Amino acid sequence: MVTTPLRRSRRRRLLGGVCGGVAERYGWNVTLVRVVWLVLAALPVLPGAVVYVALWALVPIEEPIRQPGR
Repeated sequence: MVTTPLRRSRRRRLLGGVCGGVAERYGWNVTLVRVVWLVLAALPVLPGAVVYVALWALVPIEEPIRQPGR
């Protein structure tokens, strides 16, 4: 089994690409990840916006896809 590190997505991003990166890493539906994140962020127990910003700052963005001949 090949595991890839968590990276922020360049293709599936609305803000920072965090939810898109999580969805790509685990093979999940990106819309479902976003909805779950919004629900969790609305709970007073977990400061979802703070966690999102921290991941945005700490998780590197994925490398651009290199085109042959470029």
